[in-house]
Amino acid sequence: MLKYLNGYDTQLKVQVQTLIDQDKLGEYLLSKYPKIHDYTTDKSLYSYVQELKNTHMRNASPLSKVLYDTKIRDIHAALGTHTFVSRVQGGKLKAKNEIRISHLFKKVPEAFLRMIVAHELAHLKEKEHNKAFYKLCTYIEPAYHQFELDLRLYLIYCDRSGELYV
Repeated sequence: MLKYLNGYDTQLKVQVQTLIDQDKLGEYLLSKYPKIHDYTTDKSLYSYVQELKNTHMRNASPLSKVLYDTKIRDIHAALGTHTFVSRVQGGKLKAKNEIRISHLFKKVPEAFLRMIVAHELAHLKEKEHNKAFYKLCTYIEPAYHQFELDLRLYLIYCDRSGELYV
């Protein structure tokens, strides 16, 4: 039932289950995040991601592509993906970095999108989900862990009731 909260504290799971039982999970999310973001095109998403990257990770490798991906449907497996491709071109090594975010996140609060983008940007420097990775995530977005929890609550809501933000 609370598969997105595996690894979280039992007390938190009880609180979430209480919200679900009282049919107040959607109300809770809407009170914290009443509006959705405006980055609904690939072009606006690219600008948004580039702005965050330039603000927090100027020295990181450049991004060649950022887009909403309709092929990322299984949000249980991934909310977004990052790819890094290196190839030799002439005498130089060329790298291409791409960030793809599930199209399901076109209609969510900006905080959720920012959390996903911070996560994918952190992968430019740290490939593994280790302590340094999460430190970089919280550098990019100080409320990263709260946004991640709330995004997980949103995913639980979507599984149970459908879309919250239409």
